[in-house]
Amino acid sequence: MRLPKIALAVILVATIGLAPYFPEPHFFGKVRWVLGGADGMKFMDYFDLIMHGAPWVYLVFVLCKYTIRKLRSA
Repeated sequence: MRLPKIALAVILVATIGLAPYFPEPHFFGKVRWVLGGADGMKFMDYFDLIMHGAPWVYLVFVLCKYTIRKLRSA
């Protein structure tokens, strides 16, 4: 059985994008850190942001593609 792209994107966000769950997901902590000026961030922190942010970017891409396809067919 083939998994739809949107389901795959949601699963990736729920696992990799939000890991670790407690005390707060890495992605939100890193984004807050970058928005606060990124003082003291090292290469590993940026790499971590990219790795935990990639599923979110993929989800947005899939949702935009789905929306555009629906609007064109309507």
